[in-house]
Amino acid sequence: MAPPCFADLGKQARDIFSKNYHIGVTKLDCKTKTSTGVNFAVVGTSNNDTGRVNASLETKYLFKDYGVTIKEKWNTENILSTDVAVEDQFVKGLKLNLDSSFAPQTGKKAGTIKTAYKNDHVHLNGDVDIDQSAPQFHGAAVL
Repeated sequence: MAPPCFADLGKQARDIFSKNYHIGVTKLDCKTKTSTGVNFAVVGTSNNDTGRVNASLETKYLFKDYGVTIKEKWNTENILSTDVAVEDQFVKGLKLNLDSSFAPQTGKKAGTIKTAYKNDHVHLNGDVDIDQSAPQFHGAAVL
């Protein structure tokens, strides 16, 4: 069994406060799946103190034969996000992601290329943030 991802270390302790206790916030989370296998998710939060509402609509397509997953998301800040993931196609245990976002009002674009490799003894992660000013590299390993 592969070790957990570095970002998942301590996740259960963090989730106690972020997912189970909603003080001053009302949350809505609806998910459904079509007969063709397309997943839809609507998530919304309302801050009771400020009255601010944030919401998003996400669609997820899964192409099992090719190991490809495509997620598209649109939120109330009018940001369109697309995530394309390829898993176990080139090397067993390797996952490649291209995560991009676009804000039509401002024309701002952002993207991240993510890689993850795991086997029985190691879990490696590497990310490259593609920014117009300068790319940033991030990496993590759990042995």
